[in-house]
Amino acid sequence: MSESATNPMREAIQSAISENPVILFMKGTPEAPACGFSARTVAMLESLDQPFAAVNILPDPAIRQELSAISNWPTIPQLFVDGELVGGCDIVTEMYQSGELQEVLGIEASAPSAEEPVAVSASEPAPLQIDNLL
Repeated sequence: MSESATNPMREAIQSAISENPVILFMKGTPEAPACGFSARTVAMLESLDQPFAAVNILPDPAIRQELSAISNWPTIPQLFVDGELVGGCDIVTEMYQSGELQEVLGIEASAPSAEEPVAVSASEPAPLQIDNLL
């Protein structure tokens, strides 16, 4: 029996990662981030007008535990693009400032400011309480 078959939470997280081209696992929601690192990552994605799905890891500790087991990354937030872990806030910030994040996302690089907050559009809930901003 596979591990995902015996672990519905892990299976749900893996499905969310594979089904969403850009997904951010964060503390809080894009509308109400619960930590500065999550808020900064959301602001960068929004400043690029990048649609993304988001999962709040706070309601269930199993989400964070299983996510870290899947990604081998201990901190939150975690950004995935096309099923691959990009990294946490520090890596995303460096990539954003260098233009590499725009390349990974398939958008034209510009000279963005990581400090500018951008309004979040309405979202629809999905499994794992995913806020799908696609």
